[in-house]
Parts: sequence; C-alpha cells; structure tokens
Amino acid sequence: MNTREPGSTELLEAEVPLGAAGRRFDQVLAELFSDFSRSRLTEWIKSGDATLDGRVVKPREAVRGGEIVRVRAELGVETRAEPEAIALEVLHEDDEVFVLNKPPGLVVHPGAGNPAGTLVNALLHRDPALAAIPRAGIVHRLDKDTSGLMVVARTLRAHAALVEQLSERRVHRQYVAVVVGPMIAGGRIDAPIGRHPTDRIRRAVVPEGMHDAREAVTHYRVRERFRAHTVVECRLETGRTHQIRVHMAHAKHPIVGDPLYGGALRLPKGATEALVETLRGFKRQALHAETLEFAHPASGEPLRVQAPPPADFERLCAALREDSRLQK
Repeated sequence: MNTREPGSTELLEAEVPLGAAGRRFDQVLAELFSDFSRSRLTEWIKSGDATLDGRVVKPREAVRGGEIVRVRAELGVETRAEPEAIALEVLHEDDEVFVLNKPPGLVVHPGAGNPAGTLVNALLHRDPALAAIPRAGIVHRLDKDTSGLMVVARTLRAHAALVEQLSERRVHRQYVAVVVGPMIAGGRIDAPIGRHPTDRIRRAVVPEGMHDAREAVTHYRVRERFRAHTVVECRLETGRTHQIRVHMAHAKHPIVGDPLYGGALRLPKGATEALVETLRGFKRQALHAETLEFAHPASGEPLRVQAPPPADFERLCAALREDSRLQK
C-alpha cells in the first residue's frame, strides 16, 4: 500500500544539534526541516504534531541541544508540475530513494524558459506520490549540461535524512572533468563563491566577508594527462552553484566546452583533425558526476553508486588520447 500520497502522514525524526543550545524551538525546527514553511511548522508545534523529546512545547521554548525532535507531517501537494513520460536511467531504486544517471541537456527543475520537459516532470510520471515530497524529492541538483548521478528521496523521512547528510558534508560526490591545460598534480581549492559582480547568471570567487560569499572547497587529482588538456577527478566538500566550474576556472584550468567559464578554445600544436573537430563540436561543460555515496535513510548502511561518463565525454577523451599518442 502506498502511504506517500497527499493526505497521508509521515513521521520525521531528527536530533537537535548541540550548537543550537539556547535557541528557539521553532527556529531550530525550521532549519532541521527547511523544505516546509515556517507557518506550517509552527502549526504543527501548536497542534502537538511537532514534539521535543516527546513533549509538546511552545514555539519560543529554548532547546538544550541533543533532544530528539519528532514531527507528524501531514502530506500535502508540495510539488506542482505536469507528469511527463521522459525516459530516466535509474541505477538504484527502493522504497526510500532513487539514484539516477541524468543525461546532459536535461533541466532539473521547471522554471522560466523551461516550464516542462524537466527531471521533475519525469519523476512525477514515474512516481506520482513524489508530488507530496518537497521538490519532488530532489535534494541536490546538477546543471543542465552536467551529466551524472543524483539521489531522489521518495519519503519525507528520506528527504530530511539526505538534506541533513548534505549539510553535514557526509555525502561523497565525485566528478570527472576534462580541463584546459596540462596539470602536474592534484590539490585543494578553498575559495569562497558568491554572485558575479556584473553577471547575474554567473558565480565567481569573491573575497571572504562579502555579503553573499559562501565557503567553497573542492579537492582534485590528476587522472590522465594529454598534450594540452587533463582529465581530473574532483570531490566536493561543499556544494555551491557551479562550484567545480568556478573553481577550475579560478585555477586557470577551465572545463572544456564550458559556455560560462571556459574561455577561448585551446588546440595543441599540430592537433589531429579528429581532435579539432571534437573540441569545436563539444558545446557543453565536460563534467560528469560519476560516484555518489551516502548512508541509506532507512538502514543507515552505506549506498555507493557509480556511472560511467556519457558517449560524448568518452569520445572527447578518446580523441585527446589518440592525439597524444600520435605526437609521441
């Protein structure tokens, strides 16, 4: 029996962080379950559907830290979008989560210019009960032209648990990218990211202390070197918008094909015709989310999923590899 339809209820549970000691219960609840409106959470506190260590308390009551919060959440329609029969490559599926391999070119959320044909529309067709989950269960996103793994929560419990793991940096997200320039070794980029000063679409590395600067840390290592390009493995410690794209451009090694941060096309001297054609025809960022690992929301056991890069990414690497071989 499907109990996730709008109109049913679900029990959510979380522990109050020790660092929240002295703060108001309603404020802490809003941070623990940020996908629900403050007004709805306040209603649940007043009705006794949100308790602190089993007690019904007032919204303003101070927490000590370490208490267990339980919320009896009534499921309403949280995500409004038309279901669409869009094919999805689901690599793992159970009652709590989907893990899917997003193709390049698929927008995640409906919005201005993309009212339909998105991942949300596809998810609602595959599982209509996701309408009762905030953002149709999506807890992290990939850019339209970035391919790879995403996890989707199918229950409110799973959604809360995955959001908590992401905020506490316990989700392992590993990417592979082709960048411009030969790199010698890996490293760590620790540079705050905020809005670009003149372009509202872009992000940029900004001085620490700016009003919208947010901590951003990317670890990277060299996987394969070519004459004028490098395949790098990137691991996110934080998850800011366009983080890998911004950080690699900041390091003077922008991602091949990146329309926002990539800069001019770079061809090695004497490049093969196949490589020239491949690089000129690669019109998206060469970035793929290849590994995703997290604690399963129900069992707590580690769940690790991997997905190879798509065909266009593999063709790019093959052309770079062949060019390097012929020039030796």
